[in-house]
Amino acid sequence: MGRSQGYVTKTHFLKQTHLGSLLEPANPSEADFTATKVVVTIGPSCQDVDNLCLLLQAGATCARCDLTWGTLDYHKRSLQNLNEAMRRTRKLCAVMLDTTGREIMVMREHQIDEKGWPEHVHDMQVTEGQKLTITQNPEAKASNEVLPVSYPKFTTMVQTGDTIFIGRYLVTGSEDSSLYVTVDDIQGDDVICTAANHANLDGLVTIFHTERSPDMLNNVQNDLPIMTSDDKSCIKGVAAEFEIDFISLSFTRSGEDVQAAREFLDSIHMQTTKLIAKCETRQSLFNFKAIAQEADAVMLSRGNLGLDVLPEKMALVQKHVIQQCNLLGKPVIVTRVVDTMVTSPRPTRAEATDVANAVLDGVDCIMLGAETLRGKHPVATVETILHICKQAEKVFDHNYHFETLMREAMDADEHPDMLDFSDAADGLARTTSNVSFNSEMHHSRQPGHGSNGGMFPSQYFGSTPKLGQRSSSPVMSKLESIASSAVRAADKVQAALIIVYTHTGHTASLVSKYRPAMPILTLVIPQLKTEAMKWRLEGRAVARQCQIGRSLFPVLAAPSPSGETLLEEVVVMAAKVGLVKAQDHIVCVQRVGESFVIKIVSVNDSADGVEIIRPKSLINLIRATAGDGEDVDMDEALGNKKNASSGKQPTQQIAGNLCPPSESKGANGDSDMAVHPSAVNKGAVSNAPHLSNLPSKQTTAVTDAIEPRGDTKKSNGE
Repeated sequence: MGRSQGYVTKTHFLKQTHLGSLLEPANPSEADFTATKVVVTIGPSCQDVDNLCLLLQAGATCARCDLTWGTLDYHKRSLQNLNEAMRRTRKLCAVMLDTTGREIMVMREHQIDEKGWPEHVHDMQVTEGQKLTITQNPEAKASNEVLPVSYPKFTTMVQTGDTIFIGRYLVTGSEDSSLYVTVDDIQGDDVICTAANHANLDGLVTIFHTERSPDMLNNVQNDLPIMTSDDKSCIKGVAAEFEIDFISLSFTRSGEDVQAAREFLDSIHMQTTKLIAKCETRQSLFNFKAIAQEADAVMLSRGNLGLDVLPEKMALVQKHVIQQCNLLGKPVIVTRVVDTMVTSPRPTRAEATDVANAVLDGVDCIMLGAETLRGKHPVATVETILHICKQAEKVFDHNYHFETLMREAMDADEHPDMLDFSDAADGLARTTSNVSFNSEMHHSRQPGHGSNGGMFPSQYFGSTPKLGQRSSSPVMSKLESIASSAVRAADKVQAALIIVYTHTGHTASLVSKYRPAMPILTLVIPQLKTEAMKWRLEGRAVARQCQIGRSLFPVLAAPSPSGETLLEEVVVMAAKVGLVKAQDHIVCVQRVGESFVIKIVSVNDSADGVEIIRPKSLINLIRATAGDGEDVDMDEALGNKKNASSGKQPTQQIAGNLCPPSESKGANGDSDMAVHPSAVNKGAVSNAPHLSNLPSKQTTAVTDAIEPRGDTKKSNGE
């Protein structure tokens, strides 16, 4: 009674309820690894190399350039500085471009400051009760009483009585740059309004037409494209010099928007770039199933979405969106978390609780906008966010999350129609963005390639599926089984780390979907490819794109390694950065031939290698962790559930041995690799073989084996 049908949330019960223990400081011997990732927006507060270095050292894993504001040269300079910061700190950082899309802006004159950032000379002051004219007349001049807008059909969207929000670009709740006006009349090109509050409109000012219906879509939507001509021009210009990992699509309304963006990226040879759908209007919620199926990740843009959704419904919307993304295994990002840190060095209690609740809900990544773009404390903001996230992760209910996903998977097997995200009006398929659901499976089936080699079939590059086409589900079922089995095995043996060998990152993302309690070291195996007389390595982009996935710790290996030597080197590296210690257990996921292998090993007593756990010892280990006298079904414990329809098990093994030891040398005779920036050297071993010496904090070491040639595109600091 009193419950919305189909929507039930869960109270977070903490196992340890002694408040004194909750107040204890963090254990200094713990690795400084935070599963939740942080995206920072580059702007005047942090564009210089020194500040970018500090942000990377603080734990930022992705940098965002917003094409809505700022010149192309400014954004290029930002990425140049980011490359230099990565070179200095030896840390890996993904690059995201955010589009303007369907944004409606107030047009007024501006000038470029000494840093190259556009700014307005005078603020616009509006008082409560004042009459204000919003005009689509392109010749009108902006003033305190007249606001010319960029959309030439604005008057067709509004009606008398509508509410319009006018605010500063990336406005925060701690600023007085938010204005609500009510439409009184429409006269030709002009919309006559009355201001509902006082506001100081500084900087770039945008317009948002709030939905007039409390629960439906009654507003006329603007007919602007998902990407403006300026967006496309800027993306081409930036991509000509830098590798772009993500494009964030502002004001995504449908799956077709994502398809259109994918077709554009394919046309300019950006097949490896992934698409993030920004949900910031009510229409995106009504079409969310198709959007989530099409996009590679979802961003819950809470600033604009909070204007289009009733305040009392916003928390439920957030939980539902995160839940749906978790079920699909798609990374989900939330925005607008610590607005007050634009000016204050400490968040409010409500903001700190908001961040923690987002982590407990299952979010992958937190994005900072104004906090780092123009805030006074960008580095402190990143550090604060990560500290809050880490504490929330300690009480995250991993078992509940895992069992919920397994239950949903079984329900989907019994009711396949539950997996239909087409929406009757769309019939949309998922965007491929270079890595389709099938690609990880096809990857090692190419003739002449072993377990860690192989090339993508040509049809998986630049191929955008037509509407109505869909990937085959049996392949996904197999990968889901492997991922869930790895997480279950890691939980049963209380492993300290999961290592996933991957070419595309897809298997690792599926393991992340099940939210294990331990880090997932994603060992990306790059491929050496040739075009005419030029050689290039593919794999760096995969490692960077793992930087928005929860618990993922991307490591870039030398090309085509295999065998026990590589595993030992990775374990040494993990020990060096504090992820494992002597006698810790590790679960490894690797494909060998046509089979997946889940291997459980232990770190040896000197923390410079591994010890293979034989099957009998493995059974005893699992029984010991299950408790004395408790019967353990080994198939169930390790996730080997038989297929109910066929009676066959998926092709997978959980073994003590993988393959005969073999050398894993790169072209330069070593196996150096790039390390994810979210670990600290505490209690670490020294002189790890085949690895560069790692700095004392969250580290990314990059090797000569994967350095790009001088005549190639800049590669984001690697």
